[in-house]
Amino acid sequence: MKITLGRIAGVVLVEPDVFRDERGFFLETFNRSELSELGITTEFIQDNHSRSVRNTIRGLHFQLGGGQVKLVRAARGRILDVVVDLRPDSPTFGEWEGVDLDDETHLQIYVPVGFAHGFCVMSEVADVCYKVSAAYDPSLERGIAWDDPSIGITWPIATPLLSERDRHNPSLADALA
Repeated sequence: MKITLGRIAGVVLVEPDVFRDERGFFLETFNRSELSELGITTEFIQDNHSRSVRNTIRGLHFQLGGGQVKLVRAARGRILDVVVDLRPDSPTFGEWEGVDLDDETHLQIYVPVGFAHGFCVMSEVADVCYKVSAAYDPSLERGIAWDDPSIGITWPIATPLLSERDRHNPSLADALA
């Protein structure tokens, strides 16, 4: 595996070694020892898997308090994965970074605590798998409007499929008030 630092401090792209031949491919999606050697020492406690259809946007979601570190990958299909810096003292507060994740490159994104996270499905269907460092607690779960102009995310679609909850997420300013 190799890592590349994201544009926003704390965000890391993880590129696993992929071994391909005429049968297909093999890769390790998680290797604690190898990631630790690269500086990622998070203890992940749970794996999550979601399936979504083209033009779905999930997010932007974040947690209050300790939050959840995430290691995200697209096991099937292609997504634009987006993180927004919510750390009040960060020089990049309110800025976003997006990366394409797909089942060809197998790139993963490490999302530290202090970020909102979301993604847009750009293939017919996408299976998104992610490890988290803390259990889900609905009382700590919050969201930000996917189209908040103060963030200015350049999504690849204008009219997404959204959950009822994500349709009513507040602006960044209101979410953190």
